[in-house]
Amino acid sequence: MLLKLILLAVFGIAMAHLEGVVVVYLRKALGILDIDSNKEAVEQIDKRYLRIEMTREAATIIMLVIIAYLTGGGWIERGVFFLWTFAFWDLFYYLSLYILIKWPPTLGTIDVLFLIPKPWIAPVWFPIGVSSLTIIIIAILYILNVIH
Repeated sequence: MLLKLILLAVFGIAMAHLEGVVVVYLRKALGILDIDSNKEAVEQIDKRYLRIEMTREAATIIMLVIIAYLTGGGWIERGVFFLWTFAFWDLFYYLSLYILIKWPPTLGTIDVLFLIPKPWIAPVWFPIGVSSLTIIIIAILYILNVIH
């Protein structure tokens, strides 16, 4: 299981960087590269493009579900693998954006976390905290041999 957790973490990190690159290009193409808050950016984007963005987000979740399904041995393990990979993806998405464009400027920056079914808006520290806690809890459960 340790090898699977490591590979799923690497998968989540790679997926995060890919999504970060896409977001950098989207911000540049839409002229919103220097806006601090993504909430402001979403309010400026044409509704057609928001619907397209929602399909990209749905595709991301589908990929995470499928990789968890393919690697997990049962429903509990699949759930753990989904949460593990999601947490690495979410955490490293923000790290990738920061490395690429120095965004978010602070952990208090307001972001649109997800658009489905409607925009989820919160400061960046919230998803970073939840993802970090998820990784820590799963790692502890693995070390204690609660999950195997």
